[in-house]
Amino acid sequence: MPTDYRYDYSRRDPRLPPPVDRALEHAPIPEDVRLGMYRKLQELRQFGKRAHDLFLQNLVKGTTHLSLGMEAVATGFGAAMRPGDYSFATYRGHAHSLARGVDPGAALAELLGRENGVLGGKGGSMHLTDVAKGMMGSYAIIGAHLCIANGAAWSAQMRGTEQVAVAFFGDGTTNIGAFHEALNMAQVWKLPVVFVCENNLYMEYTPIDLVTAVEHPAAGRAASYGMEPIVVDGNDPDAVYLVATRVLERARRGAGPSLVEAITYRSGGHSRADPGKYRPAAEVEAWAGHDPIPLYHSRLLAVGVPEATLGTIQREVAEVVDAATEFARAGREPGEPSLLTEVFADGGSRWRN
Repeated sequence: MPTDYRYDYSRRDPRLPPPVDRALEHAPIPEDVRLGMYRKLQELRQFGKRAHDLFLQNLVKGTTHLSLGMEAVATGFGAAMRPGDYSFATYRGHAHSLARGVDPGAALAELLGRENGVLGGKGGSMHLTDVAKGMMGSYAIIGAHLCIANGAAWSAQMRGTEQVAVAFFGDGTTNIGAFHEALNMAQVWKLPVVFVCENNLYMEYTPIDLVTAVEHPAAGRAASYGMEPIVVDGNDPDAVYLVATRVLERARRGAGPSLVEAITYRSGGHSRADPGKYRPAAEVEAWAGHDPIPLYHSRLLAVGVPEATLGTIQREVAEVVDAATEFARAGREPGEPSLLTEVFADGGSRWRN
C-alpha cells in the first residue's frame, strides 16, 4: 500500500466521489494532529456558514466565494505546513487563510469591510492576506499567484531557509497560460513550491471535463513538466495531510516542485450570486454523502476518540465564531483618512509624479 494512501482514480466515475478509504484509519497520524484537523474543519465550516448568513443580511461587502464542502484541502495542508511556509490562494481563500492561523474575527471583519479587518476593511472577501501568518494573499486574477509563488519559493531557495511556497488554485486555472509557465519554471529551477489544484469539477459554471483534453486537468499535465501525477481524495483530511507531508518534505530537501490534484466538491454555487442549478441532482447528492466533516467524525470515532470530545470541539468552535462575529460587527467602516494609505509602495497615490 502506498505510504500516502492515494486512491486509484482510474477505477471510478470521474464525476462521483471515491469510496472512503478505510485503510486510513491505520495511517501513522498522531491523535493530536487529527484532533487539530477536526477542530480546523469545524472552524472553516462554521466560519463559512456564518459568512453566508452575514451576506444574506447584506453585511458582506460585494460577493463572496465560499469553500463549504472543500475544507479538507486547506485543513490537511495547513496541518502539514510549517509556520514559516507561504500560502497563496484564489479569491476562494477564506479556508486557506484560517488554516494558516489568521484570526477569525479579523477575517470576518474584513468581509464586512470594517477597520478591524485583517486588511483594514480595504481588501474584502476576495483578498484576505496576513503576511505574519504566511498567508501571502488571495488573488482574483486566475493563475497569477502561481508565478508569484515561484518568486517566494526562489527567495527561500536563495536564502536557504527550507521554506516552501504552496499555491492553491481551481481546476479552471489549469487551462490558463500562467499555470503552464509556472510549472515549467518551477521545474527548471527546482523551486521549493507545491502546486495544489482544488478540482471541484466546475470552472465557475462549466464542467471542467467538457473543456479539457485530459481526464485530470492538473495531474494529467504533470508528466509534461517532469512531475509525478498525484491525485488525492480532497475531501479526506488524512489523505490530504499524508500527501502534503510527503511533497512538502520533498521540496524542503531540494528535490523540486510537486503538483497535487485534490478531487473535491463545493456544496454551493461558484459565488453567492450563483444558485448552482446547473449541477445534476444525483451528483450533488452523491458528494453530500462524501462531506469531509461527517467522514472525519466517523473516522475519529473508529480510532477511539470519544464522541464527547468531538462534541466539545464543535461547541468551542461555535463560541469562537460567535465571538468573531461580534468583533466584526462592532468594527467601524474605514474613514476618509485611510483613502490615500496603502495605495502603492510609498503609501500614497502620487507615485506617478
